[in-house]
Amino acid sequence: MRIVIVEDNEPLANAIAYRLRDRGHAADILTDGDAADLYLEQESADLIVLDINLPGRSGLEILKSLRNRGDSAPVILLTARTETSDRVSGLDMGADDYLIKPFEMDELEARIRALSRRKQLDYGARESIGSLEFDRTARQVSVKGEVMDIPRREIAVLECLLERRGRIVPKSQLTDYVYGVGADVEDSAVEPHVSRLRKRLQNLGIKIKTARGLGYLLEVQK
Repeated sequence: MRIVIVEDNEPLANAIAYRLRDRGHAADILTDGDAADLYLEQESADLIVLDINLPGRSGLEILKSLRNRGDSAPVILLTARTETSDRVSGLDMGADDYLIKPFEMDELEARIRALSRRKQLDYGARESIGSLEFDRTARQVSVKGEVMDIPRREIAVLECLLERRGRIVPKSQLTDYVYGVGADVEDSAVEPHVSRLRKRLQNLGIKIKTARGLGYLLEVQK
């Protein structure tokens, strides 16, 4: 999943992002409320971890903006122990869950998995393309029931291309999805992952085409 973390405590935000990226998710970090609101207006997210107390716009204001424009991305609020009224307001505004600081990373992961499963029910946890089946919840790829051993970053590449099937995905967008927005990597870092994934899929009737100077396109060969 592409998870956006809006948290002005940078060590905490980085710790969350590190854990999520280690699990194969793309994680973007924003530390300012105004910047986060603008970012979420322009970019899609599969899930948002949102602190209530932020410089600039508050987390509750960001949540209200999200729901007012019809964005139904699951939101986990991060709150201080004393913010009972804010937690209630957040849930009334459309937040899906909340965690009280300090919290254990294992608990955050469990909450994310639960919301992910709930979201999968809306569009199906499994997606088939050619002879391949992708299980979004388990983050596994299988062919005729046999699970393929694919590294997590190649899984992220496949997930991004699947979500935008039939459209050219710019290399910069794919890099952001795999490593997270703002990660200190060049766009070329994603090329080896694309190359290895392409080789794995070439005998399955699935082709990753390179649109030179533009990006990549996932196609099913007929």
